[in-house]
Amino acid sequence: MVLPIVMAGGEGVRLRPLTVTRPKPMLPVVNRPILWHILSLLRRNGYKSAKVTLHYLAESIEEYFKYRSPGVELEYSVEERALGTAGGIKLLEDSIGETFLVVSGDLITDYDLRGLVEFHRKSGALATMALSRVKNPTEYGIVITDEDGRITRFLEKPGWSEVFSDLVNAGIYVMEPEVLRYIPRGRQFDFSKDLFPLLLEKGEPIYGFPMSGFWRDVGLPHHYLNVQFELLDGKAKLEIPGKFRDGIWFGEGVEVDPDAELIPPCVIDDYVKIGSGSKIGPYAIIGRDTIIGSE
Repeated sequence: MVLPIVMAGGEGVRLRPLTVTRPKPMLPVVNRPILWHILSLLRRNGYKSAKVTLHYLAESIEEYFKYRSPGVELEYSVEERALGTAGGIKLLEDSIGETFLVVSGDLITDYDLRGLVEFHRKSGALATMALSRVKNPTEYGIVITDEDGRITRFLEKPGWSEVFSDLVNAGIYVMEPEVLRYIPRGRQFDFSKDLFPLLLEKGEPIYGFPMSGFWRDVGLPHHYLNVQFELLDGKAKLEIPGKFRDGIWFGEGVEVDPDAELIPPCVIDDYVKIGSGSKIGPYAIIGRDTIIGSE
């Protein structure tokens, strides 16, 4: 068994003002929160339940998923003060008695998580990090592994003069419960800045597994915008809500005037009304209960 944990407590400072009134995992991507897409990924990989760590505007996440679920039962752990990525997982120590999977709450990906878990078990690692290849590694933690996949070097957010690899930390980890003894209780502690360098220093077996598929870190405004276009172009195996017809995803109760023009690709959420003379698309994403047209 593997216990999935989603980290959804971050403030998303780099995405302000979008995250002033909502946490980053609740930013909509093709009309569903980022966290909704992550939970859908877990469901497609065979998980029926997950733990979710919360802090910033925690109540908004709990309220949303009280009534809307992608098929994964949730249990929350709320941090009274921010404890960092690893510090938040430490709060769950008493309930972690098995291999666990950690997924960052600001990712859009279609990765095969089962393949990552299988590699982890075969390698005998204490911790395994999913790795992605990127053009600009300076925004992430870069990694070098030996021929067996064991990580030999790790550097968080290097300058260009320090770049030694295009393989970066994808923010998805498989770990054994024993790793928790390296995480201090009750204070800020991060996976990338603190835990992984410590594990390397101690000579613990940390492995990296290069993943194939679509992966985007939605950490900056241009990332957030571009990922919408990429999904509409079909670059990821992700669920886009609605019934697909002629390059357009239609939600329930959509009304489109015969004189309106819809140019694919675009997404139209539930109970949208598009009036005469309207021109929608390409790459338009229309939210729920919207009315478009002349008065």
